[in-house]
Amino acid sequence: MPAALSALFALLAAVGNATGTVLQRVGARTVPHGDAFSFRLIRHLLHSPAWLGGIAVIVGAAACQALALNLGSLSLVQPILVTELPFTLLIASAYARRRLPAAGWAASVMVAAGLGLGLAAAAPSGGHSAVPAGMWALALLATGGAMTLCVLGALPRPRGPLRAALFSSASAIGYALTATLMTAATDVFERDGAAAFFTAWQFYGFVATGACALFLLANAMESGPLIASQPALTLGEALVSLALGMLVYGERVRTGWWLLPEGTGAVLVTWGVLILPRVDAKSPSKL
Repeated sequence: MPAALSALFALLAAVGNATGTVLQRVGARTVPHGDAFSFRLIRHLLHSPAWLGGIAVIVGAAACQALALNLGSLSLVQPILVTELPFTLLIASAYARRRLPAAGWAASVMVAAGLGLGLAAAAPSGGHSAVPAGMWALALLATGGAMTLCVLGALPRPRGPLRAALFSSASAIGYALTATLMTAATDVFERDGAAAFFTAWQFYGFVATGACALFLLANAMESGPLIASQPALTLGEALVSLALGMLVYGERVRTGWWLLPEGTGAVLVTWGVLILPRVDAKSPSKL
């Protein structure tokens, strides 16, 4: 039952994140080009009702994600968030008042089927809550370094798909680290109560990292269309989260012959994720 509830809350988080992404993209389209990667960007977005609405929805999604992580493992919860991409396309299509093409439905089914197959075969399990300080230092340095490289690669680029993909990749790594820190913070809450939760460094860590990831995502949205940013965000967050779950918490997935259905599921998910934004790009009313 806890695993089923965890999956349900993760799915609700994916729907919330998808809704928030569409609203943020609507708000980011009005940002002047000269305000990218500056505090002026945030100041401009704070005056956008669509962007503020997106933030409100994302806060609710974060609460669902925290509940999911409290009930299940990082390796179970984060891959489910891959469904954010088909939800994003469906919501964007509804917002633009256009029908989703048959290829979009097929790709959405591909993502759902691949995810179900991969998770059923992998059966994420195990893990521990006691993480040595050295392991935290390694995780923070690795993710922080990767985010920095992505940002440094994005800044000299003109607005376009590559700049958006690099900012989105940095945001994906940041969100994966946020989920990892959130898992530790919710463990503290469950074990020691609210007072310990609000004094744990992991609490302030996931708040700061989440804010940084949100800022980077805003820059990705400003830099280019969803076709450029969403695949990197969706796949990147799932893959980095899976790696952090194994590295930091010692979570395990099944190996041996189970790698065959796991690989098949991964191929289906990746294929669907790469197809979906291109389906959206063919529409004249794309976001």
